[in-house]
Amino acid sequence: MKTDHLIAMLSMNVEPVYRRQVIRTLSAAVAVGAVVAVGIMLFTLGVRMDLKEPGVFSFLASKLIFTLGIVIATSIYLIKLARPSIEQSAPAALATFPFVAIMGLAAISLSSAPISHWNRLIVGNQWLECLISIPVIAIVPFAVIIWALRKTAPTDLVRTGAIAGLFAGGVSATAYALHCIDDSLPFVAVWYGGTIVLCAFFGAKLGPRLLRW
Repeated sequence: MKTDHLIAMLSMNVEPVYRRQVIRTLSAAVAVGAVVAVGIMLFTLGVRMDLKEPGVFSFLASKLIFTLGIVIATSIYLIKLARPSIEQSAPAALATFPFVAIMGLAAISLSSAPISHWNRLIVGNQWLECLISIPVIAIVPFAVIIWALRKTAPTDLVRTGAIAGLFAGGVSATAYALHCIDDSLPFVAVWYGGTIVLCAFFGAKLGPRLLRW
């Protein structure tokens, strides 16, 4: 068979590609991952009991702004990475902005507090629980988003895996924030930020294996 004939046969009856399929697939994965993460948190840890006390909700809101900022930024970036196209640098910078912001706010918080209070502000009461809970809760959201990405065509598997891990860590931290009673910005920067980055590290290591075509 000649090449021209083969090309002609392959081009016959080609159905149009649904351009929004990638967005729909990843959006469904994001929703499922978020619901499962919250469900795991509710079943294993439970919601903090002091939400009705004055000022508590504002502290919780500050944590959720940080974690949801990561979820939103990484979701946008994953949609771009899921397509074999030219690299987009803007969403990558957007994904780092919540970390830069929380570290800056944490530094301001520490600078305005006596040095004798720094240990309490950074370590808090639940640092070990935070260190364990966020990566563990992130396992299911990570698996769900990897499943969705395998239905797409990412080419930078290390970066895609890292952003998937970052997303899963952000979702997990959002769920865990509803339970955690340590609200200081230095605590959030160190333990929330650190465990989310840890999830990104493992995502980068697993990405090439799990996303290989």
